[in-house]
Amino acid sequence: MKTQINGTDILELGLPEGKTIGIALRINSKRHGFTRDEMITNFKNVLETPENYIDDKIFSKLAIALIEKSNEKPEDFIALNQNPNAYSAYGLDHIEDGARKQMEVAMKLPVTVAGALMPDAHQGYGLPIGGVLATKNAIIPYGVGVDIGCRMALSVYDIAEDFYFENEANFKKELIANSIFGAGHGFHGQYKSDHAVLENDAFNMNPFVKNLKDKAWSQLGSSGGGNHFVEFGIMEFAKDDSVLNIPKGKYVALLTHSGSRGMGATIAGHYTKIAKDVCKLPEVAKNLAYLDMNSQMGQEYWLAMNLAGDYASACHEIIHNKMERALGATILAKVENHHNFAWKEIWNGEEVIVHRKGATPAGKGVMGIIPGSMTAPGFLVRGKGEENAINSASHGAGRQMSRTQAIKNITPTDMKSILRDHGVTLIGAGLDEAPMAYKDINQVMEAQQDLVDVVAKFTPKLVRMADDGSRED
Repeated sequence: MKTQINGTDILELGLPEGKTIGIALRINSKRHGFTRDEMITNFKNVLETPENYIDDKIFSKLAIALIEKSNEKPEDFIALNQNPNAYSAYGLDHIEDGARKQMEVAMKLPVTVAGALMPDAHQGYGLPIGGVLATKNAIIPYGVGVDIGCRMALSVYDIAEDFYFENEANFKKELIANSIFGAGHGFHGQYKSDHAVLENDAFNMNPFVKNLKDKAWSQLGSSGGGNHFVEFGIMEFAKDDSVLNIPKGKYVALLTHSGSRGMGATIAGHYTKIAKDVCKLPEVAKNLAYLDMNSQMGQEYWLAMNLAGDYASACHEIIHNKMERALGATILAKVENHHNFAWKEIWNGEEVIVHRKGATPAGKGVMGIIPGSMTAPGFLVRGKGEENAINSASHGAGRQMSRTQAIKNITPTDMKSILRDHGVTLIGAGLDEAPMAYKDINQVMEAQQDLVDVVAKFTPKLVRMADDGSRED
């Protein structure tokens, strides 16, 4: 077995961060007959004298990238603000350093007005997951995220708790029959759904977006991979809620989590590349490249982002409508909120673009759903409109283990044991989604008491997720 060389090894050789690391890793993946030590020696030689390798069949791309990098000057990049405003943070003691550092960089953008870090925050690309950033007249594709418009949707039924336990097999049957998961998966022929979102004029804004329509239609009403789910559980209202007009009690509820599928991911990748081409930021901030809202590309992305958000909402609507018909139930209340999105809002008297990457809108009176994990409770909440948090709250418990760490450290026996202890039936999902991979949702909720009021608690009972370990496509 070959001894691998990873990005850390290459950084330790002195190669600069950025595309040179990626080029070196791609060269190493082929190994070209070199041992690990020989490859390391070659990398050192290219770093010291890249001009000697410009025409080399194996190392030329790395040599050219190093020469280009050495010729870069500070004036080639948009300057960052070295005296940025402070950002607000909630539950900071339980937020990893990587997320804090990403937030600190985001605050240095010349377009940044304000920022906040939610208690479920962890490191992502560009803006951390759980990061909220208000900007002036600028939109950051990676400040929105790859899964544009990812959201939670909840239906509370007029079905008592006891009925669920007496008919669990039927709920399981309908869950399997009316949901489909995984990257690339979709519907075909007579099984395709129809929805008004497919007639949205935004699909005709340019050839790039137009070409996404067929795939969007196929995946309409499906759920993605990763942490996306469709689940039944028990929603407990500890007291009457006059706003939703729901009496105190325990009800069966359907909770779904997914986003804009392949269409949103493709839009994110396309416009991020454009942003990086037109917005030259220093290496540390390159994934925060932004588009001017007055530019054609800025307006295109804004329209495409909103289209992806509408599409994500349509996917949830179809799933919930199918389940309502299958169960023959009456819905007492529906609540939906999204994250991985940007909104035009007023902040300190001026219009700003608020990016909520993995953060829930929590303006005064705004309803939201904050899930825990497949065995931990979720919470139906009402926002308090806390300005220091830019009217936001967490979007879940947040990961405390990366997917790789979870797969390495959690066994199937561990997973089965915790599911059994909590009385949860699981369909699909890999070890990367095990409950132990997530932070304590009660700790997260404790850290954001100033941001939301809890209206009801949701306890998962029957959970379906992608069974192939896939990420979004």
